[in-house]
Amino acid sequence: MMLYHFHDMQRAAIAPFRAAAEATRLTLHNPFFPTAHTPLGRTMAAGAELFERTTRHFSKPSFGLKTTRIAGETVAVTEETVAAKPFCNLVHFKRATDAQDPKVLIVAPISGHHATLLRGTVEAMLPDHDVYITDWVDAKLVPLAKGKFDLEDNIEYIMEFTRLLGPDVHLIAVCQPAVPVLCAVALLADMNDPAQPRSMTLMGGPIDTSKAPTVVTKLAEDRPIEWFRNTVVHSLPFYYPGAHRLVYPGFVQLQGFVSMNVERHFGEHLKLFQNLVKGDDDSVAAHRKFYDEYLSVMDTPAEFYLQTVERVFQSRDLPNGTFKWHERLVRPQAITKTALLTVEGELDDISGAGQTRPALDLCSGLPDDMKKAHLQIGVGHYGIFNGRKWRENILPVVRKFMRDHAGDQRQNAA
Repeated sequence: MMLYHFHDMQRAAIAPFRAAAEATRLTLHNPFFPTAHTPLGRTMAAGAELFERTTRHFSKPSFGLKTTRIAGETVAVTEETVAAKPFCNLVHFKRATDAQDPKVLIVAPISGHHATLLRGTVEAMLPDHDVYITDWVDAKLVPLAKGKFDLEDNIEYIMEFTRLLGPDVHLIAVCQPAVPVLCAVALLADMNDPAQPRSMTLMGGPIDTSKAPTVVTKLAEDRPIEWFRNTVVHSLPFYYPGAHRLVYPGFVQLQGFVSMNVERHFGEHLKLFQNLVKGDDDSVAAHRKFYDEYLSVMDTPAEFYLQTVERVFQSRDLPNGTFKWHERLVRPQAITKTALLTVEGELDDISGAGQTRPALDLCSGLPDDMKKAHLQIGVGHYGIFNGRKWRENILPVVRKFMRDHAGDQRQNAA
C-alpha cells in the first residue's frame, strides 16, 4: 500500500537530474553555443531531451480547441462547463454559430487517460455537431469527504447528463463507457423517461468480452478480484487533496498500457532521438503531441475499477442478463426509441472486434432499421476514434447514422 509514496519519492529524487538534462538541452539549442549546429551538439541535445521526457510527470493537457470550420468559414469555439459534479465536469464546446446541428454527448472512458485523449474525436465532430464531453476528474483531486464513485455512480452521472441535455441528444461511448452508456439508456427506457436519447454509438467497448478475448480480458479472467484489490489498488498519500482515498494509480495503469506494446514504444522513442539529431522538426512535433497526451494519466477510484473488472470482465453481468443498478435489473430489450450503432476496429487489441457488436442482440426491442454495425478494417483501438481513418471512414458513418435517426424518437412517441 506504500507504492504511491515510493513512486513520488523516486520522482522527487530524479528531479534534479531531469532539471539538469533540460538545462543541457536548452544550452545546446542556443544558436550562440559553439557546438549547437554540430552533430555532437545535436546528439547530446537529443539525449538530454529523451532523458527529460522519459522521466517527466505529464500533467493534464488542455483541449485547446479555439476554432472550427463550418461551411468554409472559421468559427470561434468556447469551452464552457455546464455541469460540475465531484468526479466529472460536463464540458460544452460552444460554437459561435446559429447552425442547428445534432447535439452529441461524448462519454469519455475512465481508464487512466484524461478526456483530452479524445481531442481529435471532438475536433473532427465540431463542424457538424454541437459537442459535449464528460471530463472526468482525477481521483487524487477529489477529497474523501465527497464520497465514493463506483460503476453505479458512473451510470447515474450519464443518466443525469442525458436528462440535462434533453431528448434530442445523441450519445457516443468510447471504449470502457460502452457498458454504462448502454445500461443508462436501458434504464431510461425502462422508466419511460422522456430524456431517452435519439441514438447511441458504442465504439470499441467491452459489451461481451467472451466474444473476442484479448490480453486485457485474459488478465481480468485469470486472476480473482482479491488479486486486483491487493495488488493494484493503493491509498493516496496525505499531501494530495484526495488523501487516503483508494485508487488505481494512473502510473500503474500507464505501465500496463506500455507493456502491451513495449517494442513499438521503444521504437518510437528511438525514432524521436534520430529525428532530433537529423533536425526533422515535423516528426519531432508529431511525437511530442502524441506522447504528451498518452503519458498524461489520472487515478481511477478503486471501487469503480474493481466493480468494472468484476462485473464487466469476470461475471459479464450485462450479456448474461444479471446486471443490476441499485437492485434494479438492467433490461436492454426495453430500448425501443434509441437507435444503436456499434463501431469496431479490425486490429483492436484492447476491446477486440466482436466485443461490441453483441449490444445489437441485447437490444432486441429495436427494429433492424434502427440498428447498425460498422467494422473498420485496418485500425486498432486508438484508430477507432482518432486519426485519418476515424475522420475519413468512421465519422461519416456516425454522422449519417445520427441524421438518419434524428426524428425516430418523435415518431415512436407519437
